[in-house]
Amino acid sequence: LIRNWHLKLAGCTLFITGASRGIGKAIALKAAKDGANIVIAAKTAEPHRTLPGTIYTAAAEIEAAGGKALPCVVNVREEQQVIDAVEKAVKTFGGIDILVNNASAISLTGTLETEMKKVNLMMEVNVRGTYITSKTCLPHLRKSRNPHILNLSPPVNLNPMWFKNHCAYTISKYGMSMCVLGMAEEFRGEVAVNALWPKTAIHTAAMDMLGGHGIEKQCRKTDILADAAYCILTKPKSFTGNFIIDEVLLREEGVKDFDVYAIAPGHPLMPDFFLDVETDVTDRKQEQYGASQTFKEEKKLSSSQHEGPESAPAKSLSPVAETFRVIQGAMSEEYVRTTQGVFQFELSGDEGGTWYIDLKTKGGSAGFGKPSVAADVVMSMSSADFVKMFTGKLKPTLAFMSGKLRIKGNMTLAIKLEKMLTQLNSKL
Repeated sequence: LIRNWHLKLAGCTLFITGASRGIGKAIALKAAKDGANIVIAAKTAEPHRTLPGTIYTAAAEIEAAGGKALPCVVNVREEQQVIDAVEKAVKTFGGIDILVNNASAISLTGTLETEMKKVNLMMEVNVRGTYITSKTCLPHLRKSRNPHILNLSPPVNLNPMWFKNHCAYTISKYGMSMCVLGMAEEFRGEVAVNALWPKTAIHTAAMDMLGGHGIEKQCRKTDILADAAYCILTKPKSFTGNFIIDEVLLREEGVKDFDVYAIAPGHPLMPDFFLDVETDVTDRKQEQYGASQTFKEEKKLSSSQHEGPESAPAKSLSPVAETFRVIQGAMSEEYVRTTQGVFQFELSGDEGGTWYIDLKTKGGSAGFGKPSVAADVVMSMSSADFVKMFTGKLKPTLAFMSGKLRIKGNMTLAIKLEKMLTQLNSKL
């Protein structure tokens, strides 16, 4: 035992939901290196047709890393399956020290597009599943020396922009966070309850499905969450009720090099959902105060620019029209050959309406109105954000994550357009 004192989780038993792949498995492997016991509570017993990993392949990896594994088929929607797995864990390892609520369902769809079975899935896996698993493990956790519950859920941020494009998903993730708020207080002094959330998108099979091919360059590896989780789970149980962002915690712990976590070091990273990015501060103020003073001043300024005798003779093009004029001028066979996509823009606000970029038809074209062939991607946003996006002041991915840009259709093509934008920015 003396030899193992520095292996902080040696002999501890972790019950991890959704541990057959992704973030759950990464946390399991990190603990396994210390010689921990891992209960893999996940539903994939048979190989999935597209997703990698089963509870048995995860168990083999955990044992190879130095841990002990107990694979259990658990769908967290089924209370009895959770109860049976917890009993089996206690029988096998003598107790439970740590619960990681990682299992999650996601559908980034609007209210009218979300089928009720998807709503039920998210509510039952994310909120109810977290609640049942916590409730079932708590009597055993209370007997542990340093018990922890860790939910993979975000800080509760009531900025409406995080609700408007995927209301059901947001409610379900915040439900997990509310479990942290309530249980941390209820079991203060007995069991630590915390939430962990990534600052940037994390590369998992789920992310590939959401973002399409090429998205991984904008993501970090699951290791960053595994390291942050390890850091939380090895703290005393007095450390409770916290909503932790992986990078913030690791910086506090002295980590300086975050390139090690990047899939493509140096490539811009996509911020994760629910975290307001500095660029959005003005928009938020606007929502909070009706419209802020600075916003009204800007409006006055922009409208006065179009008036007055000196500007009358120079009938200059509007910013959106000017942007499309530049895009049209920059068209090349090369862009058409490498992109092979037709983009339609539904712009709201000043100079709203439908615009398009055709990078499929010979030579390519861009302008006002609908494209001559059906669009592969339809993007909806305000004309002001559109101009910002095309002049490099607003990253498309950030616009998408923050709800300023809605994309319907082929996500992979949307990402290709982003590449083209970076090349165009020098001309705009």
